[in-house]
Amino acid sequence: MTTADIVFAQPGNPDRLRDHEQDARMIFWALLAAILIHLLVAFLLAAFSGFFSPALPAPEKPVELTFMDLSPASNSKNSAFIETDESKKAPEPKDKTFESNANSIGASELAAAGEMPLPSQAGKDRPLMDFESNPYSLESKGAQAQQKPASQQKAAQPAAQPEPITAAEQFALLTQKSASALDAAAASSQAQSAYRRQKERTQIAGNITTRGISSVNALGTPLGRYQKIVADSIGSRWYTYVEQKRDLINIGTLRLGFVVDRSGRVKNLKVTENSSNEAFASVCVQSVLEAHLPPIPEDVAQSLPSEGLEVEGLGFIIFPNG
Repeated sequence: MTTADIVFAQPGNPDRLRDHEQDARMIFWALLAAILIHLLVAFLLAAFSGFFSPALPAPEKPVELTFMDLSPASNSKNSAFIETDESKKAPEPKDKTFESNANSIGASELAAAGEMPLPSQAGKDRPLMDFESNPYSLESKGAQAQQKPASQQKAAQPAAQPEPITAAEQFALLTQKSASALDAAAASSQAQSAYRRQKERTQIAGNITTRGISSVNALGTPLGRYQKIVADSIGSRWYTYVEQKRDLINIGTLRLGFVVDRSGRVKNLKVTENSSNEAFASVCVQSVLEAHLPPIPEDVAQSLPSEGLEVEGLGFIIFPNG
């Protein structure tokens, strides 16, 4: 028989076998603990990342001049006002849709094309409601009388020019309760002042069916005539200030809200909308604050809340050329 290495199986060392099993269990528990620790750390990071991470900066709002109105809200609202050309005399309308400074009978140049109580007409697409176009003109006291030669002065006495109406005289006329006195005050003011706001005929689609020059059904009232005085006083200043600061203001729209108390003072002024810039807001606010308004006539004040005449959404717009 040849010599060969013969290896026989034999049981291992019991102590070494127990050590090997113990090492295996320790490795298993270590791996399991590592997995649990990683899961716990991941959960904590996900839970507290929003708490410890810096907050994103809020987007900046455009600079806006705003006055907060802290006066109690009034339950009484004024009727919708629309300006009427006082040179176009009209009888009292059957349907008193709007309140105005003079009577107006509704008529439309085109067939009814909408639901609003307005005429239908072609014009520019603007957020206004103008029935005709005309450039603005500022207040004027009239031309000075030229000096005549002495011979002509002896031959004929020049007619006396009407004196400009004073604030006191205007107040006296406004406080008269008769409609004729208020009509006379408005006519006198119109005669001595050439102010009128700029108008651009706008595109309108209304439900008025009577054919004629564009107009609405509006009733001339003492309140409407006072509202016209307020609008003219503010507007005449606004055009002047815009011309002075035209290079500083941007195209856009601004709306104001305020209250005219019974003495004619402006209160609770606030900017409710401004898509232009701060310079434009300053011009509009200055125009309202510096307006010289007469006291509200007694008969008009009786129909208003105790605070006075509330004006909401008075708009000032700068359009691009064209």
